[in-house]
Amino acid sequence: MSGEKDLEQLKKEAVAKAKAAAAAKRKAMAEGASTPVSDGGDLAKQKAEAAAKARAAAFAKDKQADAPVKEPADDLAKKKAAAVAKAKAAAAAKRKAMGMEPAQETEPVAPVTETESGAGDDVDDLAKKKAAAVAKAKAAAAAKRKAMGDEPVEETSAGDDVDDLAKKKAAAVAKAKAAAAAKMKAKAVGSEAPVGDDEKAKAIAAAKAKAKAAAAAKAKAAGGTAAPVDETPSAPSVNQPFLDKYRKVIEDHLGSDVLEDSYINKLSKDVPTIVAKRDTYFKVAQFLKYNELLGFDYLSELHGTDFQTHMEVYVHLFSYKNRQSVALKVKIDRDEPIIESLEPLWAGANWPECEAYDLLGIKFTGHPNLHRILLGEDWVGYPLRKDYEPYDVEV
Repeated sequence: MSGEKDLEQLKKEAVAKAKAAAAAKRKAMAEGASTPVSDGGDLAKQKAEAAAKARAAAFAKDKQADAPVKEPADDLAKKKAAAVAKAKAAAAAKRKAMGMEPAQETEPVAPVTETESGAGDDVDDLAKKKAAAVAKAKAAAAAKRKAMGDEPVEETSAGDDVDDLAKKKAAAVAKAKAAAAAKMKAKAVGSEAPVGDDEKAKAIAAAKAKAKAAAAAKAKAAGGTAAPVDETPSAPSVNQPFLDKYRKVIEDHLGSDVLEDSYINKLSKDVPTIVAKRDTYFKVAQFLKYNELLGFDYLSELHGTDFQTHMEVYVHLFSYKNRQSVALKVKIDRDEPIIESLEPLWAGANWPECEAYDLLGIKFTGHPNLHRILLGEDWVGYPLRKDYEPYDVEV
């Protein structure tokens, strides 16, 4: 550094001397002096050039002697180390955001001295390495996004890349959870439904009842009797006292021979159910409505069912006064399904009796306007019968 300062100083002094000599020459020429001062000026200029050459030669000799210039090399090495550390920290943060394993350390970067390369080359190499590291990190992120099935994202700043990557990672986690849930649900298909599944319990019970009815019908057709089925004893229903009350009141007033059966219907929320005989059906229904102890003043449901051996009419009644329910059933002949209409007792029976007539062919005597409400009067057959065959094969 001292050599460079001396050289600059010598240059400045030589310039100053040259300027002074030129000024003196101009002054002498102006005064008409006979002796020129060019020799003195030329001599001074030559002397200055010689001194500059000597200084340059000395500086070159010192440089060839490998005199270390520590301060610029140290500063450059520090700057380069700081830039490398910053790039590594950014890459580690990005890998952590992507959920990747931390990268293993590679062989250390050897310090670069001034003798190995110039300052401009060092800066270019550092920029190239940093660009390569950024490109490598982007390629790794793109590969991971492709593996996750995400769309490629546009390049943004480093902070935006980290935010987008975090969002995509969260979306991928949610997608994986949804897929796992779907897989568990698919695996559960075919297994038994959890306890408390009313719909499946009803379907199973209905299937069992249908099987029992089919067995009974087969035994009846064969002229025998169905074998008794061992029922597993269970706790009595909470509605059993109500059923006992209804049956006692009916039998006390109408006689013990008006009912065919009574039971708690497990398939319909344990509703108390009484089965009237064919010729006492209307009488029992009338008693259920007008008796002061019973008072079933509302008909909420009426429908028919084909059991192949016979048909049944099911009526659900409710008492607003007692806040209690009862179901009334009657079995009728399948070949001539005729029964009294309950429309004179409950106006709500009008429409459902027309529906049962339309779909099953049950005729309700005493109905004010029994007609088909869905299919039309010219329709052939009754679609809810078990032996129904469409008249028009295209329907």
